[in-house]
Amino acid sequence: MAQNQPQYVHYTGPPGSQAQPAPQPAARQSTPAHSTPQPPLVAVGDWTKNLVELAKTAELKKHALTLQLHTAHILSAHASLEQKTKAIQDVREQKNKLESERQRLLNCLRQVNEDRDKADLLESTIDRECTEIRQRITQISEGEYTEAKRDVDRLRQELGHPPLPSLQNTLDEKSSQFLTERRLNGTEASGSSSSKRAAADDGAGAPPGKKRGRPKGSKNRTSSSSKAGPSTLQS
Repeated sequence: MAQNQPQYVHYTGPPGSQAQPAPQPAARQSTPAHSTPQPPLVAVGDWTKNLVELAKTAELKKHALTLQLHTAHILSAHASLEQKTKAIQDVREQKNKLESERQRLLNCLRQVNEDRDKADLLESTIDRECTEIRQRITQISEGEYTEAKRDVDRLRQELGHPPLPSLQNTLDEKSSQFLTERRLNGTEASGSSSSKRAAADDGAGAPPGKKRGRPKGSKNRTSSSSKAGPSTLQS
């Protein structure tokens, strides 16, 4: 068995070279197999109480955040409520003003209706009076006036005078005379008003007049000359 084992020959290089010792393998540093053991953790004090306090503190923070959120919502709602309340007050004030204006307009409308009823009554009264006057005119013109005019025309014809104009001609003449007088009166009134307005404008635009009177010192000069006159005559 020992003869079958392989034989290893150490190679020293080519012939003539110095033999160098073979490098020795570095020795492995051996590390200690076991390290120093850590001491076990030992709780000091009342750790159960501390855990309870930590849990309560975390829960307090959670509830505090929730409370802050609700507080912010309440403050925002209060601000919105104040704005809505102010808006309601403004609307009520506007409503009161509109109600006052409505009452005033209703009173004005009631007064207008009363005046209109009075005007209607007056119109109907005057219309009835005009109808009565027309009937009376027709009755007189067709009865007594016709007989009287016939007698007057007959007597005027006997005396050699021309007959009187007819009633329609007389009415037309009176109407034209009335319209002419009315037109002349309107023209005079408009002319007087325009002249008064022009005079007022001239008075307003003209510069203020100077006060009339004796100049200062004239009275003293007159009195001094009157006093000096007799003395000069005597001399």
